[in-house]
Amino acid sequence: MKFAVKTWSGGARLGVLEIGSCPAPIETPALMLSTRKGLPHFISPDLLTSLPSPDSNLLQVCPLHFLEGLSTKTISKIGGLHQMLSLHEYGLAAVARDSIQSIPESKGSSKLGASFETPCGRLLVKPKDYVEMISCMRPNIWATLADEVPAWVSDKRNKTSVDRTLRWLDDCLESNPAGGSAFGAIVGGSNLEERKRCAEEVAKRNVAGYWIGGFGLGESMDERPSLLSAVMDILPDQKPRMICGLGLPEEVLQGIGAGIDLFDSTYIYSLTLGGFALTFPLDKVGNQPDIQPSQIGSDLTKINLRATVYRKDLSPILGNCTCYTCKNHTKAYINHLLNVHEMLAQILLEIHNTHHYLMFFRVIREAIQDGRFEQFRQGFVESRRDFLKVVAMSA
Repeated sequence: MKFAVKTWSGGARLGVLEIGSCPAPIETPALMLSTRKGLPHFISPDLLTSLPSPDSNLLQVCPLHFLEGLSTKTISKIGGLHQMLSLHEYGLAAVARDSIQSIPESKGSSKLGASFETPCGRLLVKPKDYVEMISCMRPNIWATLADEVPAWVSDKRNKTSVDRTLRWLDDCLESNPAGGSAFGAIVGGSNLEERKRCAEEVAKRNVAGYWIGGFGLGESMDERPSLLSAVMDILPDQKPRMICGLGLPEEVLQGIGAGIDLFDSTYIYSLTLGGFALTFPLDKVGNQPDIQPSQIGSDLTKINLRATVYRKDLSPILGNCTCYTCKNHTKAYINHLLNVHEMLAQILLEIHNTHHYLMFFRVIREAIQDGRFEQFRQGFVESRRDFLKVVAMSA
């Protein structure tokens, strides 16, 4: 893996990430497509190629999802996840984040690991076992184990989580897995001093990048900037930074403004399950799309395609969208599929939502390249705030 920063716009940065299995470099900030057992939740492999490339060539996988089914040794004999999933031209980033809760350790013990909810029930994963999984699966990027805690825990619990995460980091690096670039996990909850301590210690280790953990777990939008700054001010600029838990457009812009390079996409999955389609503007000046406040489920970011207002709507989700869904299907058809509980509705919605969010990141990169990221960010946030005021007044 190779990474280089090309330019800055305030705290936001435009970079290039080169991964061996990807045919072309991936520009950052970038979106990692969230997967379940290696593939997006609803998009089949043949439709995956319809998404913008190379923007869609980085997939985030959770190693824990593979504990049910083939053994990790069998996956290794096949040739790793790339071979098993036939994703030869995609980059895989492995992050063990799936309802993590740590089991209390006995005093002085360093043998226990992290406890996860998995398809096989609650399992204890020790650093040695985790590294063995990584060695068998051979992802391009992998994050070390982390003890993530919600924002409301005590300072003592935050300190414990940092101590555990640093110990697990050393254990993972000592095991020296075969292949893949290790991203050191940084935690600390809502405690600024613990965040700084963790970042300082991880920055001393020989890691290829950094995974910022513990976000999206109860902290507010207002307190997040100081927590991010506490970490970013310490980390070296020449290594990539990855984060999970920031999904809303405003949260993504907040993270990019702080200097984050890679984001997860669980927000897309949540929207798709709910029957929502992304509709926010994809331009640099924050122009509002042609959506009326009276439309059910509209908040300038998304529309609810389950609403009866779309039952006879023969237009695509967005008229200027070039995704497979918008070029071939109407709102009325997707509304029908949702109301009769056909899975094709989620397939078409996830294609559109993924395509739209990938294009959102592309526009953000253009704004950074032009040195006007803060202007774009403020225009986007303010236009949506003004629209919500109109909605509230007309309700």
